[in-house]
Order: sequence, then structure tokens, then C-alpha cells
Amino acid sequence: MPLSPCNNRGVGLIEVVIAIFLTTVGILAVLSLQPSAWRTVARSDYLGRASGILYKTLQDNEARIINPCNAVTLGGPTAATVTVSNQAGVAGDATYTVATTIAQDGANTRAFVVTVTVTWPPLNNTGITESMTVTRQEMCRFPAGCPDA
Repeated sequence: MPLSPCNNRGVGLIEVVIAIFLTTVGILAVLSLQPSAWRTVARSDYLGRASGILYKTLQDNEARIINPCNAVTLGGPTAATVTVSNQAGVAGDATYTVATTIAQDGANTRAFVVTVTVTWPPLNNTGITESMTVTRQEMCRFPAGCPDA
């Protein structure tokens, strides 16, 4: 029984060069996606923080308006500047502009529409906006027995 010939030549130089070329192309493709990923992460971070500021402002206004003892100032927009660190002059801190408008909801004197817009110039001058209708609630009167404002 004759033995079959064995091929001991191994991997040739051309196969090695092709493997290195394909690996290099793959790594460069992954690296080219990195800057757009960083931009997307930064955009989502700013948007997430703006969303938190927007809903906190809406809740604060709702809590104030819902109590018949508190006076409601109509008009706006009133602008405020909010920093993420709540401190001035912190390097790299994100600064947001919050514009709040309060209007009466039609002829109903006990209902108000609160509109809040949060922007973060110079990156986004349009920002995000949300509105909420708030009605005064007798069960939220504090302190008890106070006159209507």
C-alpha cells in the first residue's frame, strides 16, 4: 500500500499579504465609523440632559400652578440659563437656555397652558419644546384656607 504524498509547503507569501490587506481594510472601516459615533453620543447626551431640564421645568410650574394659593404670572417667554453642574465658569460645562411661557387656556380662568422650550446654543438653536395644560385643584390648596391668588 503506497503512502499518499504529503504537502508540507505551508502558507505562501501571497496568502499572508492578502490576509494582512483584508485585516487592514476591516480595521480602517471600523476606525472610520468612530467620529460619527462620537457625534451621535454627544448629540444624545445633550438631548437627554435637555429633556430632563424640560420635564423638571414643566413639573415645577405644574406644582406651583396647581395650588390655588399661588399667583400665576401670564406671559413670556421668560428665559433662564441652566448649566449642568449648576455652577458658573466650569470648563466644558453644558449650558442650556430655558424659555417658559404661561398662557390662560381659553376662557377657563382656572386652566393654564405652560410651554417650555430648551435650547443649547450654538449646537442647537431650535431645541425641544413641550406643552402642558394645568388646572387649579382644590385638593392641592396649601396652606389650608388661604385665599385664591
